[in-house]
This record gives sequence, C-alpha cells and structure tokens, in this order.
Amino acid sequence: MTVYVRSLETAVPPTVLVQTEARDVFAAQPGLTRLGSRLVSTCFDSAAIDTRHTAVEEMTMAFHSDAPQFFDPSTGLLLNPTTKVRNEIFAREVTKLFIEAARAAVDACPDLSLLDITHIITVSCTGFFNPGPDYKIVRALGLDPAVQRYHLGFMGCYAAFPALRAAKAFCEADPQAVVLVVCAELCSLHVRTSNDPDTIMGSALFADGAAAAVITARNDPDAPALMQLDHFETVLTPVGEESMAWNIGDHGFEMVLGNYVPHIIDDHIIGALAPLLAGTPRCADSPTGTSAIGPSIPAAGASSTRSRRALNSPLSNSVRHGILCGTTAT
Repeated sequence: MTVYVRSLETAVPPTVLVQTEARDVFAAQPGLTRLGSRLVSTCFDSAAIDTRHTAVEEMTMAFHSDAPQFFDPSTGLLLNPTTKVRNEIFAREVTKLFIEAARAAVDACPDLSLLDITHIITVSCTGFFNPGPDYKIVRALGLDPAVQRYHLGFMGCYAAFPALRAAKAFCEADPQAVVLVVCAELCSLHVRTSNDPDTIMGSALFADGAAAAVITARNDPDAPALMQLDHFETVLTPVGEESMAWNIGDHGFEMVLGNYVPHIIDDHIIGALAPLLAGTPRCADSPTGTSAIGPSIPAAGASSTRSRRALNSPLSNSVRHGILCGTTAT
C-alpha cells in the first residue's frame, strides 16, 4: 500500500531576530572570556543565517518591558529566567504554532475535511504541558472527539521521523486513516550566555517554528501528493551519545552539541544508508530519489542567503522558516 504526504505546511512566530544584532548582544555579555567572545562571533557568523524567528517578543531591541525576563534592552543584558518561567511561555506560545500549522496542513487538502482526521501525532522537545498540544489541536480545530491522539516528547532533532513512521503504520493498518503530524519547537526559550562552546553553538543556530503534514493512503488525482513514504530505517552508531544531548536544567534546557557530530555522521553514514536503500531499491538505483536523514537539519527558524539559493522544496521551506526536525523521508 502506498502512503502519501498530502500536504506540508509551516508556521512561525512574528518576531524576527537579525543574526548580526543577536551576535553583537551575545558577544557583549559580561562574564565572557576572550575565547568565549571569539567563539560567539565565529559561531554566529559561520551559521549562514540571516534572520531567525522567536516566540520571545522581548528578545529584540525594539521591545520594552517594565519587568523583562529574557533581555533588558536598556542595559543590553541577557537575563536568566527559571525553567518554570520558560515553560509557561512555551505552553502559551507553542499552542498557537501547533494550531496554525495544523489548520494550514488540513486546508491544503481540498478533498479532506477536519472530520476526516482519524489520528493526530504531535512532536516537541522544548517544553511540556498537559493537556498537551494534541488535545489543544483537537479542540481548536473542532476535530472528531474520538480522534486517536499521540505525543512524542523530548526525542530531539530526529523525532519527526518516528512520528512519520507511526503515521505510515496507521495508514497501512487502516486504508481510510488520515493522520495529522504536527511538530513545533521553541528553541529560543532556552538560550543563555555562556563560555561553553555547545551552548554558544545552540544560541547561534536554533530558533522557533512549526510544521504539519497530512499523511494518508487516500490520494486525490486532482490534488497530487507531495511525495510518498516508502521506507524507514533506524541505526544506532556505536559512538556519539555523549556528543549530542538535551537535558533539563534549573534555568532552561541545556544542550550538548559536540563538534565531533559531523565526523560521526561521516564515519557511519554509508552503513546507516545500506538498510534504507535495500528497502527501497528504486531510490538506490535512481539519483532522483529523495531521502531525509536525521539529525541532518540543525537550524530552526533560520533564513539565509545561501540556503535560499540552494533549497526550493516544501521540506526545504520548512527548514528555512523554523523547523527543528526534518519532516519527511522517502
């Protein structure tokens, strides 16, 4: 049975951070060593990012508050709110993006209605609340109260892939199933000033956004699918777990993003691809086949001159406008 990605839509918060302005703020923070300041400039400049979207409105120089929590433009200081404060903002702001992206994905399928949705899978690792985003989407969009709801939480950069894999399995089990997959991350909630290279790299790369896809075996000849989901494979490398991590701290979530990650991917990519290509011979034989490998899309909410020239597909559009995770693989 063929399972299709019928739509892929994105949503981003309205506040835009200019990369050079953010770089200058981070580089000017008290407590940075000379090496830390140099790392800030290098990481921000080499990220190939022009602008990023953030759900934290006060992160810009133009916003003024009598009681700032993240950034005080009058002093230029980055503040350090507690995890509770950050998570309260997450619950409020990410809900908007989940709903906006979900509605857009369903609206992009003219032959499907909201009541056709049988399953919903939500994905996020930058905050928690309950009732969760799956519940919020059902209520806001007026979906069938009996829709099956699932949430994949705290899995990190690759979480969209198991979500899509689950969606494909649901559709193969029920040919009439219509699965709404929605991913959203508010990475900018967890930025902080630091001399730690991993923290600096995270502050230079990540931002906020959401993407949603409708997955189903029901295809409409008048509205061709974007792509089909052929095959998924998961491979654990023998090394690397200490090079990429995401932990909960007292003042936000803490990222480990070692500079050895590209070398780990380079050393193990051929072995990882072998079972995937074996499961999809047409991709192995044809250079036009499309595949997505996680975690290979590191920046969220980012737009760059170089990426705009190189990337044109719906998936690439989601990368440019705010998705932490890749959202399709064929």
